[in-house]
This record gives sequence, C-alpha cells and structure tokens, in this order.
Amino acid sequence: MLNLEGKTVVVTAAAAGIGRETAIAAAEQGARVIATDIDTAGLASIASDRIVTRELDVIDRQAIASLFSELGKVDGLVNVAGIVHHGTIEECTMDEWQSAFQLNVDSMFHTIRGTLPDMLANGGGSIVNIASAASSVKGFHQRFVYGTTKAAVIGLTKSVAIDYVDKQIRCNAICPGTVDTPSLRERVRVLGEDLGGYHVAMQRFISRQPMGRLGKAREVAALAVFLLSDEAAFITGQTHIIDGGILA
Repeated sequence: MLNLEGKTVVVTAAAAGIGRETAIAAAEQGARVIATDIDTAGLASIASDRIVTRELDVIDRQAIASLFSELGKVDGLVNVAGIVHHGTIEECTMDEWQSAFQLNVDSMFHTIRGTLPDMLANGGGSIVNIASAASSVKGFHQRFVYGTTKAAVIGLTKSVAIDYVDKQIRCNAICPGTVDTPSLRERVRVLGEDLGGYHVAMQRFISRQPMGRLGKAREVAALAVFLLSDEAAFITGQTHIIDGGILA
C-alpha cells in the first residue's frame, strides 16, 4: 500500500477522467487533495473530507498564482488538463495550434512555477505531468498538434527534473495510450458522425490497442499515485509509458 499520509497534492482537470481518478486514488492513500477544474459540478461529486475542490482555469495564470499563494505546503502536483485536436499539419489552424499549446503546455509551465517555491521551501516534492504515447515517443495518425504539444511536455518534464534533482524535487511524465474517458467518448461520438455510427468509431480506437481494450483512467491514476509516493523517490525525469502494448 502506498502511503501519502500528511501530503498535500494538487490535481488539475479533476472533475472527470484521469484527473478525477487520480484525485480519488490519492485521497484513498491518505493525501489531502486539492482537486481543481472549471467544471464545478463535476468537482462537487468527489468532494470529501480529504478532497477539497477549487474552481481553476489552468489557462488563467493569475488564478494559478493566486491558488498556490493560498495553499502553502504542497508535496505533489499532477498536471492532467489538456485538449486533443484531430488533423494533420495542413488541417491545423493557428487558433488550434495556439489553444493546444496554451492548455497542454503553458498551463503546466504556470502550475509548476506556482508550486516550486513551496516545494523548495519544504524540502522537495513530486510533479507528475500527463503527456501521451502520441508525442516524441511515437507519431499517431492525425494527431499533429496534440503530439507536438505532448512532446513539449516531455521536454518540459526532463528539464525540470534535471534542474531540481539536487533539491529533492522529482518530475516525471506519464504517457498513456488510448484511455476510456468522457473526453474520448465525445471524440468518438463526433468521429462516429463521419464513420457511420458510434460503435464503428469506438472500434477504430480499440483496434489500435494490442490488448484489445482501452485503458482505464484508474490504471493511469494508480501510476500517478505511485510517482507521487516516497516509494518512487529514486525516479525522476522519466517518461512512463502505459499504453496497452502499442510500443511493445
């Protein structure tokens, strides 16, 4: 059993999917969790004596700075917020390019900058960034801007890890394959309109998974919680692939 007793962990995009499962899993292991999202209704459904919910727009750097100035001691940060755009470089608009970097990369820049002073003052901490198998790890069909931003997340992760390795601050990235989340189901619904049905579109996603199924958000959350824990104290600067065998 992992022990997060006495630790305070901030999770972004915690109202659904990987963020929600990470907040719940961290609380189950004893952490005090600050669960953030713009979806306050989704956050309310996981609020408990161990999960404090806060509305937070991760593209609002002033709101991020304000949140971390209030929190004090933070031991862990899990950056989950992100967006997936479909298409090639020819199909990518400048608005899509900018919005993808703003949400997938800039948000992590600001949250990490927000939490570092407290981690440094308190002797260390663990940062976990959700990247993707679609990144510098592997190219995926019609995931141009998404893969580019997630490659940037891996670069950001390694840079933070090496700069603060002697300060007891660890920084790791998780690279999931296709995970069954509300976000994915919405993309499947939209794709299904072109392919002739939801189930046809869903099968396309499943078929690229060697295990024959999608990943579960709680499986990714379990890895995130491990990386937050002291059991992972010798692990930093790594890309942890959890993809159901895509890269096997």
